[in-house]
Amino acid sequence: RLRFKKEQRLPLLFYGLSLGAMNYLFYLSIQTVPLGIAVALEFTGPLAVALFSSRRPVDFVWVVLAVLGLWFLLPLGQDISHVDLTGAALALGAGACWAVYILTGQRAGEEHGPATVALGSLIAAIIFVPLGMAQATESIWQWSILPVGLAVAVLSTALPYSLEMIALTRLPTRIFGTLMSMEPALAAMSGMVFLGETLTGIQTLALCSIIAASMGSTLTMRQESKIKEIDIK
Repeated sequence: RLRFKKEQRLPLLFYGLSLGAMNYLFYLSIQTVPLGIAVALEFTGPLAVALFSSRRPVDFVWVVLAVLGLWFLLPLGQDISHVDLTGAALALGAGACWAVYILTGQRAGEEHGPATVALGSLIAAIIFVPLGMAQATESIWQWSILPVGLAVAVLSTALPYSLEMIALTRLPTRIFGTLMSMEPALAAMSGMVFLGETLTGIQTLALCSIIAASMGSTLTMRQESKIKEIDIK
């Protein structure tokens, strides 16, 4: 029953393609690239959106804080000569798709919000499910894997992308791009809680830097909204 305006159809197509390509390229990259480096490379996408959408000096402060946090939280400052160049290129490609996903998702989801994710996922599935099945082994057809696969589908795609679509239609792209930098911080916290991982002092400061960037971008956004409301009145 969804009806999309003519000017929304092309953004919807690119949204679905970028959604599928982003996940496909990222999962290919982590076959040969350490997870932390792959995440850092992929985050060049939303950070680029935040940087190029900025218009005021204070916006660059939050972006710089987020970049510094990612630099020290993830192993970018260490020797990465062992990183597979093809895998790194795939992670960067996933980041580029993430940027397209942010820009097109906002336009495609203006009217239908989370329902747009369903149609975008369908577009992505038509293209990338056959690719995945062609590359998969026979072990994926075991019944024991089905519950795990469903959990991954809900927790990695259906739920987060639906929530992101709600945010995309209510936040400026620069704010959304900066707030997405919270994901590595949340991943680090999850590692501490569920996997018993620990952070060094520098990594803890990096975590605080990312949180500060996200909080700062949100606070300045609220100030802008209040100014606009006063002007309207």
